[in-house]
Order: sequence, then structure tokens, then C-alpha cells
Amino acid sequence: MNATVEALAFLLGFLAWLMVGIAIPNRYWKVSTVDGNVITTSTIYENLWMSCATDSTGVHNCRDFPSLLALNGYIQASRALMIAAIVFGTFGLVATLAGIKCSKIGGENYILKGRIAAIGGVFFLLQGMSTMIAISWYAANITQQFFDQFYPGTKYEIGEGLYIGWSSATLAMCGGACLMCACKVNTPEEKIPYPYQPSSRGHVQSPVAMSQSVPGNYGRNAYV
Repeated sequence: MNATVEALAFLLGFLAWLMVGIAIPNRYWKVSTVDGNVITTSTIYENLWMSCATDSTGVHNCRDFPSLLALNGYIQASRALMIAAIVFGTFGLVATLAGIKCSKIGGENYILKGRIAAIGGVFFLLQGMSTMIAISWYAANITQQFFDQFYPGTKYEIGEGLYIGWSSATLAMCGGACLMCACKVNTPEEKIPYPYQPSSRGHVQSPVAMSQSVPGNYGRNAYV
């Protein structure tokens, strides 16, 4: 295991988990567009939980979505995926903290610690995939409605919350990949020496046996 790569992967995973926590409550997942509007009196912005509006005087009004079942399917799926990303990230942080080489948790059994760290990398990958799917699905619906000329409702543009989510997904997947690769790399101190195999042509006596069979003092007849 490479301790430097593991520490870097843990840092990336922690930043990704933190950014997911910032992206979920962010209100600006989609913002009403000003394209084609000469005069704009109010701005509407939404996320997974509420819809808000602000007028030209700077007054904000927000309301939560009244019913979960009345929401569009992609919003419900994005909610579930983002919550799953938080859970996967939490498990990944705990497993990585217990499995990295510089941690004292788990003793000095580096084989077991490497496996635990690899499990943490898998959780980080799952976190990144869940976040990426939720954010991309939400953004795809925004762009589809924006370019639909026959869409009767309010058109939106991509907000800053989606960019935070994309950054979080990228960091999580990079951290998980680095963590899994670090567990496969063996340093020179961890390599097991190749056991000596005697030649098949004849029996090779071990050095211990030779030392026992050779007498300590030679007699006169031993010299030619």
C-alpha cells in the first residue's frame, strides 16, 4: 500500500462528501432564464426540495413542494440518489480512515487494512456514480425543456448547485479509483522474497546440514 496515495484519496473523498452536503440544500439547481425577455421583474429558482422567487426589490419568497408523489419522477429519483450518495460517502470515509496505512485503527495487519481501504474506495465510487446520475438526469431535463419550442411552462437554466454536484462526483470517483489502485501497489518493503527452489537435477544440501556435517578440525590425512 502507498500511504501518500491513500492520504490523497481520503482527502478527495472527504472533499467530495462535503460538497455533496453543500449541493443538496443549495437553492440554485435551476434558475429561470432571461433569454428573450426584455424586462425581468422576478427570478424563479428551484432545487430538489423547494421553489423560490425574488423580485426586483430583493424580496425572497420560498415554498416547499407540497407533495412528494405529485413531483416529477426525475426529481424523486434525484432525491433518492443524492441521499444515497451521502450514505455511501459516510461509509467510505469510515472504511478509508480505518484502512489507510498511516491510521492506527486495526493494528498492523496491513493485508486486512488494505482490504478495508479497498472497500472504502468502492463506497467512494458508488457515491460519485450516484451523484453523477442524479445531477446529469436533472440537468438533462432542464436542457430538454429549454430547447423545446413548444414547452408552455417557465424555462430554466443550469444553476450553481449542479456544478457543485458535478465537481463532487468527479472528486469522489477520482478518490475511489486512487484508493483502489493504492491497495494493489506493493512497496519494496512489503514484497515477499521468492523462496529458494533446489535444482531438479540433483539434491542440493542446505547450508545448515553442510555446516553440521563438516568437522570443525581437520586431521593430517585430510590434506593432500
